[in-house]
Amino acid sequence: MISASAISDSRVPSPGSSDIVLAFSGGLDTSFCVPWLIERGWAVHTVFADTGGVDAGERARIAARAHELGAASHVTVDGGPALWRDFVVPFVMAGEGYQGQYPLLVSDRYLIVAAALKRCDELGTRHIAHGCTGMGNDQVRFDLTVKASGDYSIIAPIREIQKEHTHTRAYEQAYLAQRGFSVPAKQQAYTINENLLGVTMSGGEIDRWQAPDAGARGWCAPREQWPSEPLHVRIGFECGQAASLDGQRIDGHELLGKLNGLFARYGVGRGIYTGDTTIGLKGRIVYEAPGLIALLAAHRALEDAVLGKAQNRFKPSVAKQWVELVYEGFFHDPLKADLEAFLRSSQRCVSGEVTLETYGGSVQAVAIESPHTLHAKGATYAQSADWGVAEAEGFIRLYGMSSTLWAEVNGAGSRERGAGSGEQGAGSRERGAGSRERGAGSGEQGGAGGAGSGERGAGSGEQGAGSRGGAGGAVNSASDRPSNRR
Repeated sequence: MISASAISDSRVPSPGSSDIVLAFSGGLDTSFCVPWLIERGWAVHTVFADTGGVDAGERARIAARAHELGAASHVTVDGGPALWRDFVVPFVMAGEGYQGQYPLLVSDRYLIVAAALKRCDELGTRHIAHGCTGMGNDQVRFDLTVKASGDYSIIAPIREIQKEHTHTRAYEQAYLAQRGFSVPAKQQAYTINENLLGVTMSGGEIDRWQAPDAGARGWCAPREQWPSEPLHVRIGFECGQAASLDGQRIDGHELLGKLNGLFARYGVGRGIYTGDTTIGLKGRIVYEAPGLIALLAAHRALEDAVLGKAQNRFKPSVAKQWVELVYEGFFHDPLKADLEAFLRSSQRCVSGEVTLETYGGSVQAVAIESPHTLHAKGATYAQSADWGVAEAEGFIRLYGMSSTLWAEVNGAGSRERGAGSGEQGAGSRERGAGSRERGAGSGEQGGAGGAGSGERGAGSGEQGAGSRGGAGGAVNSASDRPSNRR
């Protein structure tokens, strides 16, 4: 068994004020932090920021766990409204996951830090602790948020033990067991994060790039448990914010909680994600976000119907930058606020109601109602039009003027001639080689003539390739346009 003897480290400051606030979840890492800090002279005050995903029984269990471990005080803070306001609303407006997939499920970290710092101010201490390891992204999010909020000292016990122990989870389990504290079996197998946004799981076979075991499951029901009848849900939006569920107005964080329960039964929102972390390593997790994925699908469908073409093309670039800032810890960076100003402006007509449907596993927006839908009164795409054939032909003539003009100036058959020039160049090089062979009798003239012919042939070949590349570039440009939204 790994030894769990106390570690003496001079870099951990001795308490001036003995009070320290620990962001606490009741999991393995933060459970370890309580006795570890106490043994170094700190009076540990734990704060659990309830950002969703737990019920009253679980909140009571977390409070009991803190007192069992020896916390001097424990408070529970309702973080759901702040998480909805400060993260979910702009995230849904952005409408993009990190690297096109991951829905930033641990972004509650920023609200947890805010709750812990508020407790620091209440106690009159400038010391804050967290249970982040030195191997992941959360330490960046916690530390940068603290540094952006004032002059506080940060103590990270898990980073401290990593200086002497490679297998930190095994060490933490042994440390707690030797002091008579139990460790739930699931916490031994996985690192689990759960909040209003969803659930993430890592560790064990997930980190070994293997298929997740049956135990690596949070809210989403497996296929054999999905209901046989489809689910239909109506979500109402006002200026980009979800405001009603099936016609009933409801606070945002409560709406998301209800969506989690509804769509988790159908296995919606579960995925395996591998991506580039802030620290440069590849990260692999199992995630479940049934409500958030449903909300994103509804919002995207409404946006597609009411935003203009230029908005739909440009907005993803803003969304990508916003998502990367939040993922990498820059929640308080001024650029994030600048980007949010654009996102909110883009939502001024994103109002209406969207009907979602699922038979299990995925969700589709099947109906949209909005006074802002960009539907022409006298025309339907590919079906009917309120313009004439002459107008259509005139539009095509002007719209394609640039490429048509190029073909007229350079010749309609320039691509064919380019290919022919390439063949001619090859023939010239062959003749040049023959000239060099004959040059054994005629001296430098044959060699020079052959080389010159070869160079002209190569130049002609490049021209042909350039002509073909121009055509290919136009095809690629056209095929790239839809991907800006998906």
